[in-house]
Amino acid sequence: MSDNQGIRLNKYLAAAGVCSRREADRLIEQGRVCVNDRKAKVGDVALPGDVVSVNGKVLIGAQQKQVYAFYKPVGLTCTERDPFAKRTVKAYVDETLRPDVRLTYAGRLDRDSEGLLLLTNDGDLIHALMRSANRHEKEYIVKVNKEVTVDFVKRMSKGVYLKELEQMTRACAVEKIGRYTFRIVLTQGLNRQIRRMCSAFGYQTVSLKRVRINGILLGSLTPGQLRRITGEELQKLYESVGM
Repeated sequence: MSDNQGIRLNKYLAAAGVCSRREADRLIEQGRVCVNDRKAKVGDVALPGDVVSVNGKVLIGAQQKQVYAFYKPVGLTCTERDPFAKRTVKAYVDETLRPDVRLTYAGRLDRDSEGLLLLTNDGDLIHALMRSANRHEKEYIVKVNKEVTVDFVKRMSKGVYLKELEQMTRACAVEKIGRYTFRIVLTQGLNRQIRRMCSAFGYQTVSLKRVRINGILLGSLTPGQLRRITGEELQKLYESVGM
């Protein structure tokens, strides 16, 4: 089958809000996706009228794209695979907020951090936001256990070599905003990056809050709240990722 006859299955799953295209290929490889009761293969195409199911659940096709700003509280884990995670973002959103579509987070925040997460059923948007090469801006307010010095700000902004990851962080904007507090804008998303950067200079992160992703602001949201992104704000978000 060719793309001219339908839509590639991984794109179909992304459009239906199941997951990103990359994750869709993993699901297909694991035999968890069927087309017309036949196990799908990577590269398959969904034709008009085909019945597509994931883990035995039939999809209704591509749903209306929805994007939300969510204030992730401290203590929620961004994972769907860790059986030892006590409280996950997915469980909280599904059980407490009860959206009418399946939402997946675009980007992560570790369990001890709080602030802005983008939730959406648009797999293509998730993929675009999570591509490090796109250099999307993510802004954080960080409190540390020692006074923020001019030298600390200067060295953080130049980039930090993280031994445990064997990687140099990109240069970034850092601004002192309080005796123990600073603002930082990153264009990459290494695992526990800010905490590791602070630790490299002998600082311990006391609290970490993400307040912006590209042009989307955390604003007046409080922990656990969800806000639908619409109109010009949504249009600018898509433009910022080249969609």
